[in-house]
Amino acid sequence: MNELVKQEMMPAIWCQGCSLGIILGQFANVLAELGLSKENTVVVSGIGCTGRLAGYMNMDSVHTTHGRAIPVAEGIKLANPSLNVIVVSGDGDLLGIGGNHMLHSSRRNTNITVICVNNELYGLTGGQLAPTSALGAVTMTSPKGSLLEPINIQGLSTLNKKHFYARTTPAHTLHMKKCISEAISWNGFSFVEIRIKCITRSKSPSFKTGFDLLSWLKTEYKITEENRKLNDSELGIIKND
Repeated sequence: MNELVKQEMMPAIWCQGCSLGIILGQFANVLAELGLSKENTVVVSGIGCTGRLAGYMNMDSVHTTHGRAIPVAEGIKLANPSLNVIVVSGDGDLLGIGGNHMLHSSRRNTNITVICVNNELYGLTGGQLAPTSALGAVTMTSPKGSLLEPINIQGLSTLNKKHFYARTTPAHTLHMKKCISEAISWNGFSFVEIRIKCITRSKSPSFKTGFDLLSWLKTEYKITEENRKLNDSELGIIKND
């Protein structure tokens, strides 16, 4: 990790083996490689495990109320357009209570980047069913398996004519860095979905170690370089300007 991470706050509070540590380190590396600094960049987050990430960044950051990271980020960008404004938060925060803000910020094409770490449940509060939980997912509040299809993040992100959507995982490190870098460099609203599993709460499947989790992600997802709709097991970038 580089100087953009508060080293005095390490190790982070996340569970042992949680992929958020990898995401934090590589996110900071991408910012440094792009020449972004604490003088020209603001990181905004909401509530949840991923929401802690903003507090570990050695730069101006805002830890907002639940679901309000995107409108706060929009306000910062409108007040000072010269700033690089990046939202990093979880799926429950951005696509549950904050889903309406995501829709309208993308419609307005506000020049911010949203990085959504999607673990498909509410991890911080005990592992409840989330809008992103897969059909059949076993969670604290769906012990017999979810009866609902998950929200279509890709579909929502590409509704507008001009769009940037990327899907990646922390097990595909170079691809994840590419997705984040291109999203930040995109002129307009950009959305990156980073798929992970909660190493503590996930029941389908469950993992004993962080290595098990990363190995599962490597097996489950494959990268495509084609600019087209992604199948559920594919990682890639979809953009249209």
